[in-house]
Order: sequence, then structure tokens, then C-alpha cells
Amino acid sequence: MALFFECGDPDVRDDAIQTAAHSVTSGELVVLPTDTVYGLGADAFDSVAVADLLRAKGRGRDMPVPVLVGSWTTIDGLVSAVDARMRALIEAFWPGGLTIVVRHAQSLTWDLGDADGTVAVRMPLHPVAIELLEKTGPMAVSSANKSGQPAAQTAAEAQAQLGEDVAVYLEDGPVAAGVASTIVDLTGPHPKVLRAGAVSERTLREVVPDIIGTAPSRPTPRPRP
Repeated sequence: MALFFECGDPDVRDDAIQTAAHSVTSGELVVLPTDTVYGLGADAFDSVAVADLLRAKGRGRDMPVPVLVGSWTTIDGLVSAVDARMRALIEAFWPGGLTIVVRHAQSLTWDLGDADGTVAVRMPLHPVAIELLEKTGPMAVSSANKSGQPAAQTAAEAQAQLGEDVAVYLEDGPVAAGVASTIVDLTGPHPKVLRAGAVSERTLREVVPDIIGTAPSRPTPRPRP
């Protein structure tokens, strides 16, 4: 039977996070709050758990699962090299609503789906998520909903969709933003916005001026005489 914890109660929160962390390391699925939407998470290095996550969502391997981390420095162990633009984006927008797509280190033994050597990584701006990630290490986390259904804004909404496929639900009230993260691809010669979201392109351009937006810029029309 799935366990449901109200993390807003300080007497419950520590036990809730400990229980969720144990479930993750045991290969089970958990639902956790983030700063964008509630997430469905599993140990990123447990291929069976990741497959269970995809199955619970009704989602195929053609949509690889992103990874959440609990600190800036975790990225150094996930990629072969961190260049200046990657570091600048991380320092400017982590924790927060920016997901970066990078080429992961070849030594990593994980299977997040058909990602062709890449991984989408984010550090969420939510204390419950951070505390859990500090105990578990990187987690494969997708939105806590069935594929094609609305993303959950509470753990209760996630439970209504995912039921007993999840071992532990961490409830911390409605998410403040409810807006998906912005996704930036860093695998090519220029950073490229793949999905607009919580961080605007204008704000991104202040950090990486050569970023390619979701739509080509148009010249300002000249006034007619």
C-alpha cells in the first residue's frame, strides 16, 4: 500500500524524506514536489526502476526521463567536461526552472530511455526535493501524471492518476509556479532553447548571448515614409 506524507508538518517531514529515500534506493517509485510540477521519481542508476517509471506513466523509451540533482557540483560527475557556458547557466539559474541537455559521461551506467548519449538535468528550487536528492543522489524524474493527462499540482492529484504504482507520496501543498522548466540544449556549437518555460529567453540571453531561441528573430520593420 502506498504511503502518503504531509511534509508541511515538521514532525512528519524528516520521517517522510527518510522513508522516500529508502524507497528510492530500494528500486521503488516516489512522488515529490518540485518548483514547477510534482514529479515521479526513481533512482537514475536503476534501469529497472526507470523502466517501472515509464510504465507507470504509460510512456515509451522514445521520451527519455530527465534527471534531477541536489547540488551544483553533481554535474561534474555526470558529464565529460563542463564548459564556461554550462557553468554560467548553472550558476545563474540553479536551483530553478532551467533544464540543460548535455552529453553524459560515457562511464555512467544508466538507462533513461533512447537518449543517444545525452541527458536532461535540472536542480529544482524546492526544499523537500533538495533534501531528498541529497540523500538519494541523482534521480530520474518526470512529471507525476499519466502520459497525456494534466501534470499534477499536488501529490493527491498525482495519486489519483498513479495509485499503487508509487510507493511514497510526498505532499507539500500546491506547487507555486506550475510552469514547466525551460529546456536548453548544450550539445551543439551554440546553446539552443528546446522548450520555453519558467526562464525567459531574454533572461537566458543575458548569460549566454549566442543562445538560439525557439523562433528566429525577425527584423524590426522600418516605418513607411
